[in-house]
Amino acid sequence: MNQRTQKQDSLHSEARIAHGVLHRLRQDLFVDAFAFRPMPPLEDAKISRWVPWLPERLRGWARWLPHVTVGFFSVFVLLVDLASSGPGPLHGMVAAGFALLLAAPPMLTLFRPVGAYWLSLAAFAVGAFAEAGTPYANLFVSGAFPTHVMVMVLVVLRTRPRLAMEMWLVTFATAVVLTVLTGTDAGDMPPVAVFCGVVLISAAAIRAWREERQEVVKTQTVTEEERTRRTLLEERALIARELHDVVAHHMSVIAIQAEAAPYRVKDTPPELATSFATIRENAVAALAELRRILGVVRSADPDAFAESDPEAPQPTLGHLDSLLDSVRSAGLTVEAVVTGSPRPLPQGVELSAYRIVQEGLSNALRHSPGADARVEISYVLGGLGVRIVNGAPSRLAKPSPGAGHGVLGMRERVQMLGGEMTADHTEDGGFEVAAFIPVANTTGETKAGGARA
Repeated sequence: MNQRTQKQDSLHSEARIAHGVLHRLRQDLFVDAFAFRPMPPLEDAKISRWVPWLPERLRGWARWLPHVTVGFFSVFVLLVDLASSGPGPLHGMVAAGFALLLAAPPMLTLFRPVGAYWLSLAAFAVGAFAEAGTPYANLFVSGAFPTHVMVMVLVVLRTRPRLAMEMWLVTFATAVVLTVLTGTDAGDMPPVAVFCGVVLISAAAIRAWREERQEVVKTQTVTEEERTRRTLLEERALIARELHDVVAHHMSVIAIQAEAAPYRVKDTPPELATSFATIRENAVAALAELRRILGVVRSADPDAFAESDPEAPQPTLGHLDSLLDSVRSAGLTVEAVVTGSPRPLPQGVELSAYRIVQEGLSNALRHSPGADARVEISYVLGGLGVRIVNGAPSRLAKPSPGAGHGVLGMRERVQMLGGEMTADHTEDGGFEVAAFIPVANTTGETKAGGARA
């Protein structure tokens, strides 16, 4: 009983496999066989990579090189078949019609690849019946079969790898039927079938390799986009943590001054005392909300302050000398130049400028070993200019996985403050970062800073 059940299960499994194969065959070769699937031209990146020496005005034409090649092949098949037609079953207008039928499928692969296969198979069958009974009748010697093999290769390269086996099965099943119907010799069929199988498998391997490369490129693109997005979010979280201290300081000062103000004035009117109390309450509430939001940001990155003291004050341009000493001890020769009259700036501007210099010098250490660097801080009317430039590296830089996103963070800081930034390679092989951060009402801020001091 168990053996009978196992045999039935085996038969059911084989039936399911056969049904699956037939279903895929039907989907690939019969459903929408003549659907319009135009082959796109080559990408500009491929043209630049394959023939970088080609003039720019010719690269647009080079994108259509595969289409032109297939077109020349179709014309070649047409001319050869017309030239080889002579006295026999195919001559005159019939020969011209057969030559067009034979030459059309290669060109059709550019637009309707599966339909081109069926048209080529029909031309193969027509040629077999036309030459049946002649002394030189052979299914695989006439021009129809080599053209059919080429059409199958083009179809595989244009569609999917599994069509290679499906077209091979249909073609040689048709060849067996034609051999029986026409009575031709089938002695050449096994070696021809093996050769055709090898050719189609090779084409399928090329197609599979191309699909794999496209998938890898797509995955790398998605990964790079995700890494860029993650880096941007991390940089924004870092900016939020750093600016917390700046904003929290001012909110705390507002709350303290609002609380102390009524005691500095004798006989404070009740309305004024109430206003100061309201100001203090709002400042304390805003400070509590700010700390709550910051807690959410920090909870997503619990190790953000693992390497530094979270209670330490945020750096400003006044700490620039210690930063320069640090990078000099790491082996970078750096020169700092300050132009204009240094003046107190908003803490957010000072912090962002410091971080931009820090990131620029870190990039110089990482990507341009042995190069000299220069830092320029320009106090100008209406803002602050920052420029970090380094020369070409004197030795090969070590690979740095995950690097390349520091510019995003610098740009994010500058844009947050309404400034502008450029970052690009210099003519001598170095790298330059230049930023301008606007500072509105600098004089008023300076006075306020002096009053607070």
